[in-house]
Amino acid sequence: MTITGTAKPPRGSAAQPHEDYGFFGPDSVTWKVWGYPTSLTVGFQRSVVVEELDPNLVAAVDKTHDIYKRPRTRYDRTLRYFAMVAFGGSRETATAADVLVKIHSKAIGTEPYGGGRYDANDPASQLWIHLTAWHSILYAYEKYGPGPLSPQEEARYWEECAVAAELQTCSPDDVPRTRDGVRRYFESMRPQLQASEIAVQAMDHLLKADVMLPPMPRAARPAAWLVTRVLRAGTIATMPRWMREMSGLRQPSIVDVLVRPILWTSFHAIRISPRAELMALKILSPMTHPVVAPIKLGVAPVNPEVVTPAEARTRYGLDRPAEAHQELRARQAARVFGEGIEPSDEGLIESEPILGRMS
Repeated sequence: MTITGTAKPPRGSAAQPHEDYGFFGPDSVTWKVWGYPTSLTVGFQRSVVVEELDPNLVAAVDKTHDIYKRPRTRYDRTLRYFAMVAFGGSRETATAADVLVKIHSKAIGTEPYGGGRYDANDPASQLWIHLTAWHSILYAYEKYGPGPLSPQEEARYWEECAVAAELQTCSPDDVPRTRDGVRRYFESMRPQLQASEIAVQAMDHLLKADVMLPPMPRAARPAAWLVTRVLRAGTIATMPRWMREMSGLRQPSIVDVLVRPILWTSFHAIRISPRAELMALKILSPMTHPVVAPIKLGVAPVNPEVVTPAEARTRYGLDRPAEAHQELRARQAARVFGEGIEPSDEGLIESEPILGRMS
């Protein structure tokens, strides 16, 4: 779909245009919600924290220990991929999704508490990650941003969520299209969630936003400490009571009340200046900056068109994620479950030009 009337690059803009509008574009509800500063801060933090309650997902996270060994790099690469899905060009985003299947092929093993096998490419696991992210981004937008969408906009948001699911190994047919449907999904997942020792450890670690920051000048450390504590409180305030109690994330109700106007005012203020938003993003996630910068600065893509995931796969010769790299996935399973050795690192080096350096 071609969109006319796009903005010209502003004078002095250093942002490089995307090849196209990717899978959504400026008229989408995704750009409206994900483009607000709540999304890549509280929304993103909430999603990665809540995800850890899935025993299979946290088993894969704990196996590599990457969130502890290289937290900033892991945060930077993950946030970049989140942003690419919403704002990136179709070629780079579809390629990133394809490479991610390769990376996830090594995230397999035996879950330490239940003893079952986990696989990061499992469609059920991918659906959990996908819906947790899209729900968290919307919830943060509603709580600390402009507020609820109109019924028509929310319906479009979940339709667009289903479009984005085509970049995962899960089926878009499994994505609920209503808020009630999303609630039912999370209720159905609740009996499977576990606040195991490794889950609680990971959740607490991911709530410490300061571990994701670069080394700060001494004079800036008090302000950075305050910002990260407010973000932590704001993220916990979005989590339901049962989830907090399960995870040991206790926070007084008065903190829930007080943090809301602080964050609402802060996000509203930074929203006024796109350049200020981008400066903050460059500190938080330098690899995400070039994905978001052309959107914030109104830099039109080379081809002003929106592409469907199916069109992208045809154009760039890619398989559907659920069907991609089956031979590699079988080899990895044979290594881990058959020979009892570590999986290979195929896909990791290949991912660096797309998702950023590993270190």
